[in-house]
Amino acid sequence: PYHSLSFSSFAALVVAHASCCFSPGASSVFLPVSVRALVMMNHAAFAAEDAVTAVAAPAQPGRHFVSLPPRRARDCRKASLSRMDLATSAVLMAGSLLDSMKASSPRHAMSPAGADHEEWIEKHPSALEWFEGVLAAAEGKQIVMFLDYDGTLSPIVEDPDRAVMTEEMRDAVRGVAQHFPTAIVSGRCRDKVFNFVKLEELYYAGSHGMDIKGPTKVSNHKAKADEVLCQPATEFLPVIQEVYETLTAKMESIPGAMVENNKFCLSVHFRCVEEAEWDALGREVKAVLEDYPKLCLTKGRKVLEIRPFIKWNKGNALKFLLKSLGEFLHNTSRLL
Repeated sequence: PYHSLSFSSFAALVVAHASCCFSPGASSVFLPVSVRALVMMNHAAFAAEDAVTAVAAPAQPGRHFVSLPPRRARDCRKASLSRMDLATSAVLMAGSLLDSMKASSPRHAMSPAGADHEEWIEKHPSALEWFEGVLAAAEGKQIVMFLDYDGTLSPIVEDPDRAVMTEEMRDAVRGVAQHFPTAIVSGRCRDKVFNFVKLEELYYAGSHGMDIKGPTKVSNHKAKADEVLCQPATEFLPVIQEVYETLTAKMESIPGAMVENNKFCLSVHFRCVEEAEWDALGREVKAVLEDYPKLCLTKGRKVLEIRPFIKWNKGNALKFLLKSLGEFLHNTSRLL
């Protein structure tokens, strides 16, 4: 029932920054346009380095969603019961942590040059150049916007608590949400992302998709403020808090290290840590997790992530939202 403009083979990573792969007549496209493009294309509603997904819909012109149906947390918890597949996940294996930290955290971005640059451009075309094609592909479908937060709506900064979005960007996102259902899917705590964005008409999926909530305000409609759509890792809250307290104490001996509590997962930031201390930091984190076999360790750009060992991530959250939106559209169309 869904028609996606996202790169279908990367459905589970559709919110991640990736390259465009589109050809006329194709059923999918991934749109990595710049952050500035979101501001420039406010009312056209195509976003920065993120996915634009279309859901088949008989929606009337100017009509958009009000809120998701009240699906309960147990609906998504069932999908997360199986353990993660180590062969396809980003779980770090023993002995590879320091190398992985260095590989995922280059000190300088590598820019292609010469023939390599031309080849890169060919493989990563600007979505703006395919704008008419994108509009044609979306004809007759309801567009849904999915955005990351850090590095997309806000700059990457040394202190994660200072990753503030500009008013210009907030106005752009607000304008997009007036036309299309818009969701922010982040590794951050959902409440923290909401406090940064401050737009009640959006869908928020925090903790790498493990904490999903629909809008509390859309047009004149007011949903229940405490309506939580999906929390598949609730049982892990006590152990996450316990590990947070332990890691916070351990990281005090490493200058610049910071542990961020994202409710259903933890982030150990080492952006401000001297590279000579990365090995010690990694060993401390692994030592703590040895006592918690139900938690796994993954890596990001100058950050280590501790998450519940369940089959759930941003991609699962996105698919959950699409399924909910599709069902809502189907039920709504039957009432029209």
